Amino acid sequence: MVAGGVSFRENYFCLRVSRGTPPAMSIWDRIGAMLETARKRTLGAVLENLAAQKQRRHEAAFSIALIALSAKMAKADGVVTDDEIAAFLDFFKFPEKEAGKVRMIFDLAQQDVAGFDEYLRKVARIFEEAPAVLEDVLDCLFYVAAADGVAHPRELELLENAATIFNTPKAAWRRLKAAHRGLGDDDPWLILGLDDSANLDHIKRTYRALVRDHHPDALIARGVPADLVRIAEGRMAAINTAYERILTEIEARPA
Repeated sequence: MVAGGVSFRENYFCLRVSRGTPPAMSIWDRIGAMLETARKRTLGAVLENLAAQKQRRHEAAFSIALIALSAKMAKADGVVTDDEIAAFLDFFKFPEKEAGKVRMIFDLAQQDVAGFDEYLRKVARIFEEAPAVLEDVLDCLFYVAAADGVAHPRELELLENAATIFNTPKAAWRRLKAAHRGLGDDDPWLILGLDDSANLDHIKRTYRALVRDHHPDALIARGVPADLVRIAEGRMAAINTAYERILTEIEARPA
């Protein structure tokens, strides 16, 4: 799961640059303006400004939050590995000429004395009225944490802490774990946030609502960059599997 492109190494940071179609320049113009503020103050101050200005639903805010938290999580976990960076860049595509901005955000986040939890709280404030976006951010962090194929205990601890600070619903947290670790023996009713006494109509309505919430158009509408909308594929797979298990269970019940 390594993105193709040009590689270069600077200290702990290994960038693998995508040469795909670049996103709209307005994203990078906004990010550039934010970095000017970060140079004078801190990246944490940039996140505070975003929260104060209520600038929630645009790609630059999501991108800044995601890069900063990925950097903080990598540092909190101990050592920043090439696998973690490669995994991050595998889903976060950017034009080669913007690599310097991405590197700068990553570096500024790691240099800031504020810890992972403090950054989580700042990001939670930015998207406090958009819990679905926080679920998207958490999904991306899960992907980075599992860069080597599995999320280790310390990484799971960090992710669980993020879920707590983001006030992530239990069902959403279960969906994320199922998306990255498999459904296993987890309760499909809890995955969909349902009571096992729910009738079939309610189950179908809940399922359709979840499908709408995880559709690519829905993610883009809430500010997720177009190149990242595929992060919802794992959640949709978990939702579909849970739904199918519930239907099978209902069919097997005595008449």
